[in-house]
Amino acid sequence: MHGVSLLALTDHDTVSGVREAQEAGCRSGVSVLPGIEFTAGWGRRSVHIVGLNIDCSSESLCEAISLRDHLRAERAEQIALRLEKRGFPGALGGARALAGNSVIGRPHFARWLVDAGHVSDTAKAFKRYLGAGKAGDVAVPWPDIGDTVHSIRAAGGVAVLAHPLKYGLTRTRLLSLVSEFRDAGGHALEVVCGQQNPLQTREVLALMEKVAESGEALCGSLGSDFHQPEQPWRELGSVRLPAGVEPVWNLWQTGADVTAGGCCRDTGLSGGCRVEWSVHLNH
Repeated sequence: MHGVSLLALTDHDTVSGVREAQEAGCRSGVSVLPGIEFTAGWGRRSVHIVGLNIDCSSESLCEAISLRDHLRAERAEQIALRLEKRGFPGALGGARALAGNSVIGRPHFARWLVDAGHVSDTAKAFKRYLGAGKAGDVAVPWPDIGDTVHSIRAAGGVAVLAHPLKYGLTRTRLLSLVSEFRDAGGHALEVVCGQQNPLQTREVLALMEKVAESGEALCGSLGSDFHQPEQPWRELGSVRLPAGVEPVWNLWQTGADVTAGGCCRDTGLSGGCRVEWSVHLNH
């Protein structure tokens, strides 16, 4: 599958798709690791922490997911109330119907606004009603970084701070965030997220070097940040970890044992293989 031999499914705050992904992986010759992407609080900001190679039945993990389900449900009700005050009744029911068995997220409200004829596309829905500072931008008291990393580690997983350059932080604040994450027990930093600018990749590498000066070095991770088809800049297999970076997958053993740079080792496979974490679902 696009040269990828090891893939982690890291949906937002859920592991409901892991079994299906693993079954599909078996049919396609791809090893699929169980993963998740938790939303966590850092001051007034929310950040994303990926858990890789987790035990999906872990009590700690299930409690962390349940808490976020509750927080998201409360947020959905608040978003619906705010949209109704703006003249859009029926938002909660519409978003719930689109979500199905999934937890309701802002994308469901965006799709409902489009389907109901209130906006022409989801981008406009976020720009006018759901984005930062808009009516549907409801703050959530997410569990903090320390609690989130603990939940991942208690599930036997490896914690990765996702897409550090997307939080809009100054370099000083970003260094504080990454250092706090590392000190809380975090294992790795996402070096590459989608087809990002090479200058950004070098910036993340410089950040890792700076963090290592004050303690244990972080490993490097990467991800497509794939959410849906027809986004070529997020296609599976489109990213690669820079040479010389200690890869996060060296922290465990899998059926597709790999080394830095995406080359296979002791797998019986010919040629190169690719390692990638894939992100889906709710925001």
